[in-house]
Amino acid sequence: MSFRKVVRQSKFRHVFGQPVKNDQCYDDIRVSRVTWDSSFCAVNPKFVAMIVEASGGGAFMVLPVLKTGRIDKSYPTVCGHTGPVLDIDWCPHNDHVIASGSEDCTVMVWQIPENGLTQSLTEPVVALEGHSKRVGIVTWHPTARNVLLSAGCDNVVIVWNVGTAEELYRLDSMHPDLIYNVSWSHNGSLFCSACKDKSVRIVDPRRGVVVAEKERAHEGIFTTGFSRMSERQLALWDPENLEEPMALQELDSSNGALLPFYDPDTNVIYVCGKGDSSIRYFEITEEPPYIHFLNTFTSKEPQRGMGWMPKRGLDVSKCEIARFYKLHERKCEPIIMTVPRKSDLFQDDLYPDTAGPDAAMEAEEWVAGKTAGPVLISLREAYVPSKQRDLKISKKNVLHESRPAPASSTGSATRLSATAAPTTVPSISISTAPGVCTASHCCPHLGSSLPSPTL
Repeated sequence: MSFRKVVRQSKFRHVFGQPVKNDQCYDDIRVSRVTWDSSFCAVNPKFVAMIVEASGGGAFMVLPVLKTGRIDKSYPTVCGHTGPVLDIDWCPHNDHVIASGSEDCTVMVWQIPENGLTQSLTEPVVALEGHSKRVGIVTWHPTARNVLLSAGCDNVVIVWNVGTAEELYRLDSMHPDLIYNVSWSHNGSLFCSACKDKSVRIVDPRRGVVVAEKERAHEGIFTTGFSRMSERQLALWDPENLEEPMALQELDSSNGALLPFYDPDTNVIYVCGKGDSSIRYFEITEEPPYIHFLNTFTSKEPQRGMGWMPKRGLDVSKCEIARFYKLHERKCEPIIMTVPRKSDLFQDDLYPDTAGPDAAMEAEEWVAGKTAGPVLISLREAYVPSKQRDLKISKKNVLHESRPAPASSTGSATRLSATAAPTTVPSISISTAPGVCTASHCCPHLGSSLPSPTL
């Protein structure tokens, strides 16, 4: 009797990765050597930003996506921080606005000119001061305009309204130890955090409560971490039942932090280990075993960080479903993930409507209790963005002005002024055209398109 191995059918089974040619890389870049488990790189359809070495402070470089080749050592940087930059994140609703967190305990928001930098940028549009220790995490709200989350080594999470330079919510009693990673849910109603105390928490920031918590998620929602035997693991969780993972896979015994990148349109998750020379990718499905290994892209050089292009920046004519920006010691190398197809027609099954650059609501609406998913766009006709709205920063004296009350705010969540602003400050208008889970990360947009589980 003979047995035939049944191969699971998937349109992503033959996805392959391919690095671009050398002349399409970004060369002669001194990538930061700071010890921190962030991606060190942020990408949008217009710009590539990379945290770089800097003397006398912290800096990151912003290059137009098409400016490839050797980068001159005198190329201008964003260098307003007085300490090393630890994390950067592009605003999803404005391709010219980027946030940065630093060892100098501040969060800064920057405006990048239409054609990139012609001189070094030292003055941010707004500086947000609320942390007492270094800020290692900054991440924008996926659907509400001007809402930014920061987490520091003071174990505090702050949600900011960048448009008014004030704190919306301060969550200072939920994490007893260092926060490793924070990820918003698809509609921004909740966020998930991974902490050094080995717990994964799902938090409602507007109510100031922990909705669910799992201790020892890794003996190290989609999470990555370490087992008691120091083996790297992947786990998939139902946010409504964190007793046991829906699926758990062990990878290897390397010690680099795993960075997950989740595509909610295809349910494919890519896992990149810092210090590794590979990208592994898996498909998430509704049926057991839920996590299905697809393939591994391997290269010779280890990665020091990784950037991830939003879907609207991909080349749909070539069936490109993901593009990574791999940081080497001295360069940034794009890696293109492609589904092999013979047809030249638009592939509807690969490109469902995806999140666009328009915000679904204003910061004030989100604070008032509104929840909305991303505003979707079609990629069928080579998407052309409309003129983006101006980002207006108004530093008002919040002590003398009334503000809308948050919806059912309890616990330790509070709404405070970020700084004591003077009574009259002109608004700034900018135009925009082991056992220890030492490297646990939450998957971005956890459960964003899975029928179950979802946030």
